[in-house]
Amino acid sequence: MRNQLTSKDVERIEEEIEYRKLVVRKQALEAVKEARAHGDLSENFEYHAAKKDKNQNESRIRYLERMLKTSEVVPEDSKDDEVGLNNTVRLYFEEDDTEETYKLVTSVRGNSLKHYISTESPIGRAIFGHKVGDTVHVKVNDNYGYDVVIRSIENTVDDGTDKLRSF
Repeated sequence: MRNQLTSKDVERIEEEIEYRKLVVRKQALEAVKEARAHGDLSENFEYHAAKKDKNQNESRIRYLERMLKTSEVVPEDSKDDEVGLNNTVRLYFEEDDTEETYKLVTSVRGNSLKHYISTESPIGRAIFGHKVGDTVHVKVNDNYGYDVVIRSIENTVDDGTDKLRSF
């Protein structure tokens, strides 16, 4: 399955790649040079830490570039009465008799602590394209699932403040 990204996600990823290549890479190389100048590399903590930071930056660049190559760009807009990307959705969990509010986002912006759920998560997959009042079955795995009722849908937009998820 290909990662789904919005055009704004692609923009953010390209900006991060450029920043990491032009700024972070230069800083990391400078830190390695400076630490190397301190002498014996076998017991030089600064050198090993600088090398680790440099390698992590290069790994992040490769990860983001691969994500761009293997993703598909999807539209952000959705019908007013259907759950779509960047919509804030209030769900009623019948089993627990509780309500939760989530924002549906692409996988690169998912953040469960902020209640941003990916369209690729079990809840996101289940509610995507449904309407207010629909009872939807969320299948977690082969042995467990639960029902949620869509109570409200608020059309929100990606204002550019959502951060990209790290690895």
